[in-house]
Amino acid sequence: MEGDVSASERRTHHERREHRDAGRDGERRGARAERTSPLVYVLRSLALICVLLIIILFALRHTRPVYATRGTLGQELRKHAPIAAAVLASADSAPLARFLASEKFRDEKRNFFEDVMRTKQVDSARADSIATFAVREAYTRGISPAIIFGVMLTENARFISGAMSNVGAVGLMQVYPKVWLKKEFSDSLGADLASDSTNVRYGVFILSRYFNPRSKSGETHTRDYRTALLRYNGCVNGTNTPHCKNYPDKVKQFVEASAKSICDGRSFYDCIAKPFIDGLMGEGSSAAK
Repeated sequence: MEGDVSASERRTHHERREHRDAGRDGERRGARAERTSPLVYVLRSLALICVLLIIILFALRHTRPVYATRGTLGQELRKHAPIAAAVLASADSAPLARFLASEKFRDEKRNFFEDVMRTKQVDSARADSIATFAVREAYTRGISPAIIFGVMLTENARFISGAMSNVGAVGLMQVYPKVWLKKEFSDSLGADLASDSTNVRYGVFILSRYFNPRSKSGETHTRDYRTALLRYNGCVNGTNTPHCKNYPDKVKQFVEASAKSICDGRSFYDCIAKPFIDGLMGEGSSAAK
């Protein structure tokens, strides 16, 4: 009996010791788990990130959205909703935003619109769009709207967006892509020269380069309108285009005959001599050639 009790006590004592040892082992394992849990969390997070990146890369490589064959969102917006694109593109510009909301802008836009409509070449919606771009760019670059209008009529009297000359000049203001459609310009001005908004943006930018060229020292000076317009036409020595020396006179005639609302009774010189408004948006990315 005593042997049985002793054996029982020994078993009980042994079980208690094993329980204590197991408890201590569990505490040690718990402590180790607590110590390593941040590392495990980080490793698991990194693994999850890697998996997500693999999924994203797979989707980009193997998924082709319906708009993938089109231009960027900005290009599509400029093409199909040009007025909205013009406003959005300048949303970060306080001076321009104030001008677009001003009575001055509405008056100048209405004048340009009336003169475009008077040509009977476009409908009212497109005339409004062209007027918006032209007057906005006139303000941005400090170029008279009358000159912009005169150049449009001289270059493309029917206002055909996709018009192309025999040397490859494109659009409303006949911009020459081989010269101007470079990355240094297209990043900020756009790349679709058949789009009215982009074409006007380029055309007025080019006019500003020739009317207000910058010297090597960085100083800006003003050219007379004849020299500036000859440069715009590419008429430097007159060997490429017959009678190109007459280009400034053609622009002047169109302004005097057709810019009735824009000039509002002022003479050609009064209408174009002083820039419409000093450009507050800064100079372009490159000096005139």
